[in-house]
Order: sequence, then C-alpha cells, then structure tokens
Amino acid sequence: MNSNRIGNSELVVSEICLGTMTFGEQNTESEAHEQLDYATANGVNFIDAAEMYPVPPRAETQGLTESYVGSWLKRQKRDKLVIASKVTGPGRGFQWVRNGAGANAIDLKSIETALDGSLRRLQTDYIDLYQIHWPDRYVPNFGEWSFDPAKERSTIPIVNQLEALETQVKKGKIRYIGLSNETPWGILEFLRIAKKHKLPAIVSTQNAYNLLNRSFESGLSEVSHQENVPLLAYSPLAFGHLTGKYFQDTVDSSARLSLFPKFGARYEKPNVPTASRAYAELAEKYNLSPAVLAVAFVCSRWFVASNIIGATNIQQLKENLTSAEVSLAPDLIGEIDNLHLRYTNPAV
Repeated sequence: MNSNRIGNSELVVSEICLGTMTFGEQNTESEAHEQLDYATANGVNFIDAAEMYPVPPRAETQGLTESYVGSWLKRQKRDKLVIASKVTGPGRGFQWVRNGAGANAIDLKSIETALDGSLRRLQTDYIDLYQIHWPDRYVPNFGEWSFDPAKERSTIPIVNQLEALETQVKKGKIRYIGLSNETPWGILEFLRIAKKHKLPAIVSTQNAYNLLNRSFESGLSEVSHQENVPLLAYSPLAFGHLTGKYFQDTVDSSARLSLFPKFGARYEKPNVPTASRAYAELAEKYNLSPAVLAVAFVCSRWFVASNIIGATNIQQLKENLTSAEVSLAPDLIGEIDNLHLRYTNPAV
C-alpha cells in the first residue's frame, strides 16, 4: 500500500485509513479487533477515532469506540501506528459528552478534559493527530449547504483555541493538530493566526469527499495546494449509497441507513439515487464493484493524503482495501467527470 506524508508534519500514513465510528454500535469489541488486525496486516498504519464515537451518538455508547481501539492498541507497537482522534465541538446538543460538558466550546478546559478522556480510553500517552471535529463557530455542515449569517453564534477566538492546543502539544500529549469539516476561510484563518502568534499550525483537514460530494475541489483544493494542508477524506462510500445496496430490491436490514434512517439526512436529496446508480453502472462497465470504484477514485486524488474507510464486517473491509491495488484508467476518470457534470455534488 502506498503512503503519504501529512502536510508539514512527520506523520507518514497509509493511503487508506481505518475509520472506527461503527465500533461500539454496529461492531462488538471482538469484531473491532478483527478489523484492526486485518487492516494493519494489510498495510494500514493509520487509525481514526473521535471522543463522541460511535455513531449515531448516544449517551449509552459514547466513548466505546476509543475504548475498543485502546484495548487493541495496548498490545501493539505504538510507534508503528498513527492514531488520530477528535474533540467534540459545540452546538449539536451532545450534552452527555464529558459527563455533561459536551456543549462546551473549544477552550482550554474542554480540550484538556476531552484529550485526557481520549488518552485514557485509547490507553496511550499521546495522540499523533488531534483534530477539532467541527468548528467552534457556526458553519453549514453535515448536509447544510448554504451559509446563513443569522445563525452565527458566540465563539472562542481561534487564537485561544490554538493556545489551548499548544498547551497539550507542549505536554507531549499531542504531536500534531488538524481540523475537520472546515471551510477555506477557516483553514486560512487558523494558519494565519498560528503564524502571527507562533502557535502550532494545523497540518490537515478531515472533510467529506466522495463521488456524490466533490465540493472540496472548489476552493478547498487550492488552499490544500498553496498551504500544504491535505485532505483526510471521510465517507468515500457516501454512507453506503455508492455500494449500490440501497437501490437493490431487498436492502440488508443491518445496513447503517436501515438501522438509523435519520443518520443519513445529508444523502436524502433528489439526485443521490440516480447518481449512485449511474456510478454503479459505470463500475460494472469496467469490471469493478461500485465500492471499489468509489474508494479507488478518492485515493486517486492528488490532494488526498489518506482515505478513511469504514466497514461493519470483515468482507466489506477486504473489498475496500483492494481499492489500494486499483489504478483508474484515464478513460474511466473522464467518464467519472462526465457523470459529475451531469450530477454535480448531489450530496453536498
């Protein structure tokens, strides 16, 4: 498997990262360990988690994902792995995170409490890449597509957020910092303020990117290139829509959107089914499964440092990992782009 350096850091990661948000909800601890064992045996060295996982977020399960990763991690050679996690942002009503402090802003106390909790569950002394899960300030996210100034809220100044993260970097608990679900303005502002105040600079952003949502290519890709802040792409299969399973006659009752229909609201948009079917038919034309086409496409993008896949069973994981061995021909990329022009970002 190929590997890439994450921006201006020393972190070298596999082009495919194992996402873990199903651990503790759809996957048991033993299933989680089976996935981790298989992924790392097949070249994956990058594991991504978050304090609020698993999803959908619930008070009864919050933190289980990191705990399952931690019970596995304690048996591994820690320096051979890159572990990422995220601090929960404000404004989404997760009051149970941090024993009722989940609504807190991204400030010194919240970061310290969140980080210490993640380290305890992960059973490690440090996190390689610690990310702000979504901005402290208001931005349209998770299926919203239009900025509304009327929704702006009070926010912790970015300089104070960076100072809080710097405190933990100096303690050795964090190696590098990153953002998630960010905008071009947000990335540039974090970089500007870090440079001005000589604070740690962010090295990456983790945003949704897939065949149904290529919005990163407009604005964010230029920032990625000019500032060397690569994308850690999540949701490459668009919550399973790009596997083709949701337009079959019989949908697996264990599929994520069968179990949690409200969880996929960002994909309940008019052209998602039609576009998904078109990409599945294109995959068949080139003798690829729809999932392999979707994952391989994300891996092929120049701005992607790592592609975060998730699976609920080992068969799905095996299929997704084979994408690392697939090189998409120029003609196929051309046909993908033609479909993109017909169905432009139906799941933004």
